[in-house]
Amino acid sequence: MENIKAVFIDYTGTMVKEDEPYTMELLKYFLTHSDLSEPDKALAAVWGKIKEIEESCVGETFIGKDEMVERILAWCVREHGLKGDLEYMHEIWRKTWVYAPLFDDVKPFFDRCRLPIYVITNDDLCYIEESFKDKDIHPAGIVAAEMVRACKPHPQIFCKALEMAGVKPDEAIHIGDSMTSDVEAAKAVGITPVYLSRKRDVVVDGVKVIRSLDELESV
Repeated sequence: MENIKAVFIDYTGTMVKEDEPYTMELLKYFLTHSDLSEPDKALAAVWGKIKEIEESCVGETFIGKDEMVERILAWCVREHGLKGDLEYMHEIWRKTWVYAPLFDDVKPFFDRCRLPIYVITNDDLCYIEESFKDKDIHPAGIVAAEMVRACKPHPQIFCKALEMAGVKPDEAIHIGDSMTSDVEAAKAVGITPVYLSRKRDVVVDGVKVIRSLDELESV
């Protein structure tokens, strides 16, 4: 990684935990107010819908996270009989964006990294800024989907990161926990991906795989 001049990193699942208290509170509400009675199936249904919307979220069809949540909740009402206080659910969802805790290896990584770190996220800028203020994290920049009206895995958000960092694709690495939104999307624009697989050992052809940010000592 000798010619690398900037580090890009994903937010949800890479920097912050997905199985945190607010997410668990939201999941519990889903399970008791819809026909989604099994946690794994509920998570799969909701995350599948999120990814479906994000993949179509570009240009004129772009929507922010709050509108996305409204659409997902409305879909759950139609498809899974969701009942209850939707505004309460929406507010809890907002809290996941801001108050989800960092993984233990994130702050040490930010502290020792010699290169500027830019966070690339599909979440809205206002929530990420509030999150980093709460967590005392100071990236060189935040690249949010709303800036380019395109969510990952669309290339526009990565091109914006390159522009913000002032580097060429072969001068950056991107760290993320999604094969589609992080690894494949970064490769598509010429950025070297690093796949963070926290839960299990995996092998990805031609891609550096790590289990923890502690393994990245040379940046």
